[in-house]
Amino acid sequence: MATIYEVSKLAGVSLATVSRVMNNNANVSDATRKKVTAAMDELGYRPNSIAQSLASNCSNSVGLLVSELQGPFYGPMMSGIENTFRNQGKHLIIAAGHSDEEREKQGIEFLISRNCDGLILHVEAVSDDYLIKLSKGRTPFVLINRYISELSDRCILLNNIKGGYLAAKHVLEQGHKDIAYISGPLWKRDAKDRLEGHKQALAEFNLEFDENLLFQGDFMEASGYEGLKSLHQQTHPFTALICANDEMAVGAMASARDLGLTLPKQLSIMGYDNVFFTRHVYPQLSTVNYPIDEMGRMAADWVLNHVYQKQTPPLQTLFEPELIVRHSISRQSAQITSQG
Repeated sequence: MATIYEVSKLAGVSLATVSRVMNNNANVSDATRKKVTAAMDELGYRPNSIAQSLASNCSNSVGLLVSELQGPFYGPMMSGIENTFRNQGKHLIIAAGHSDEEREKQGIEFLISRNCDGLILHVEAVSDDYLIKLSKGRTPFVLINRYISELSDRCILLNNIKGGYLAAKHVLEQGHKDIAYISGPLWKRDAKDRLEGHKQALAEFNLEFDENLLFQGDFMEASGYEGLKSLHQQTHPFTALICANDEMAVGAMASARDLGLTLPKQLSIMGYDNVFFTRHVYPQLSTVNYPIDEMGRMAADWVLNHVYQKQTPPLQTLFEPELIVRHSISRQSAQITSQG
């Protein structure tokens, strides 16, 4: 393997000049830069990025920890983050925590050990105390979909209570009074907040939440399928089903068809997230837009601003959901009106 010394000798320049070329230092003439890069190409020289990062105390890499690498939700977020950093000459290292406390900690420690300049964390299982302690360390980080008051300036999140409210309010405005609900795991903050917003909308329409019409899913398609099947077997009737994410809603749609139900005439279904396939299922799924791609880019901008001192657009920490009305909610003949 060629060395920097061989590059220096072949190009006829000093070691310091080769180093300036590798670090894109402006104080190098174009002619000299061409000589050095030609020598590197001829020798097949590749800079040692680890050695460079130790020397400069900057690796130009950012760590990203997400809950899962699969599914339609995390892809747009990772893509938005990667594109933002790529345009700034930074690279992304990705790990998965699988919503498990120990795996999340292992993922964070791995990314720190890779000498990442900063971290973007989508974590659910580690405690607030752990993250507060981590914030006192040497590696800056920003949180997505997590709020800790002590770290409020580095928390980028969606107003999930409002999102749950918007979904339920739309269904209620179409005249539905008996509404089933498939939640995410209720130990997760976003699942709990969406259900809280759902209950707020019911109360506004002077309706009580029926625990018999609640099924706790896991945000995966299969739990939507099983959730509707379970709800359909009990004796409490319902004309609409609200799911805490689109994957479970699509699972519920498949389950409804297997049960012989016509959508949306016999059962209306509402999702949450507005992932790409919601426009392609039949009927097209009404849902709540979760701008996770924008939030990912905002987290990347936070790192560029706080870690690399780059000028970025104004940073936004709280994002608002938006109701997306399509064709999966039918109108009931008996209308009810809000009491608020």
